[in-house]
Amino acid sequence: MILSSILVWLMVPGIAVFYSGFVPHKDVTRILFNSFLMFGLAGLLWIVIGFSVSFEGNTLGIIGDFKHLFLSGIDLSSTYGTTGLPTSVYALFQMMFAILTPALFLGAVASRVRIRFIILFVILWSLFIYYPLAHIVWSSTGFLAKMGVLDFAGGTVIHIDAGITALILAVTLREPYKYNNEQVQGNPLWILMGTVLLWIGWYGFNAGSALSVSSQAINAFFTTTIAACSSLITWIVLEEIFKSKVTLSGICTGSICGLVGITPGTGYVTIWGSFIIGIISALGSYYFMNYLKYKLHLNDYLDIFGCHGVSGIIGSICVGLFATKSVNNNVITNGLFYGGGLKLLGLQLFGVIFTIIFVSIVGVVIITGLKKLFKNQVGIKQESLSLA
Repeated sequence: MILSSILVWLMVPGIAVFYSGFVPHKDVTRILFNSFLMFGLAGLLWIVIGFSVSFEGNTLGIIGDFKHLFLSGIDLSSTYGTTGLPTSVYALFQMMFAILTPALFLGAVASRVRIRFIILFVILWSLFIYYPLAHIVWSSTGFLAKMGVLDFAGGTVIHIDAGITALILAVTLREPYKYNNEQVQGNPLWILMGTVLLWIGWYGFNAGSALSVSSQAINAFFTTTIAACSSLITWIVLEEIFKSKVTLSGICTGSICGLVGITPGTGYVTIWGSFIIGIISALGSYYFMNYLKYKLHLNDYLDIFGCHGVSGIIGSICVGLFATKSVNNNVITNGLFYGGGLKLLGLQLFGVIFTIIFVSIVGVVIITGLKKLFKNQVGIKQESLSLA
């Protein structure tokens, strides 16, 4: 589990390198800065209050308690719940997710907003969106968890959450996109190296979520690999059909979409299920990134919603189709394709819709409040690393 935590840690510089390969040179420093800032900001916030309100106590199945600031009163050497892990190890593993998730969506604004806005937004987003959502989905007392909604490694809590947050930031803080067929001169090596770091880290992300060396961990490792590979090949086919050329950035993006898509079901589905999920994730994200985004004039030029949001939604719903007790005994009701009927599919749809609505409403409220605080001067006109 400590190794898995280190692998998830590696994903933060991985996402920074990956995003930096797509943006103009003037935006690279801020992408790197914003991503690495999350270790200090989101990391400390998790220790101060995040773990307590996410996983200690329960209020209405929505949030934990505020009694353990700086982890005071928590026996870190004791076993946490039914995980079989020391509380300190479980808290450390979950801390990496709390650091990674804001790093995923901050690319939506790149160097367009002030650092002060970034700091305040991430603090409020963590307190009012991420921590409640982690409790709702992953805590045994969370109301979606008690309903039976399944999310093995973060389809709702991380990917849909980050994707919707990126969408909100793009819509509220950036002008509508006017497509002029321009091409940003990116860095292919950075894109490839970022993809490699993310793919390696994803094994800690998904297999580590089994919380032990078990058949579920091995299955998660296997399904993570298969989904990424099938999505990558699907992206090649789509680019050849619709663009008559294949690109490095395309196959790297395709593999990431497969990794996102398999995340919620990686420990619940078979090899065949992961193969299909990878294909469907690539189809959905490709359509959004290359067609629907332009129809909607969405100014999310790193395609964070198109990748994490769309593939996260697809993957979470697919759990209701492909999850099976033969892979994981924690699956109470089989998915539709394994004879379980529509029950689990309905639960997964409800979980997805709830996450989208919850993140959208609270996200818009936070941004509206911060824009008033900054008197709408949240953006910057020059490349700068000052707090101004």
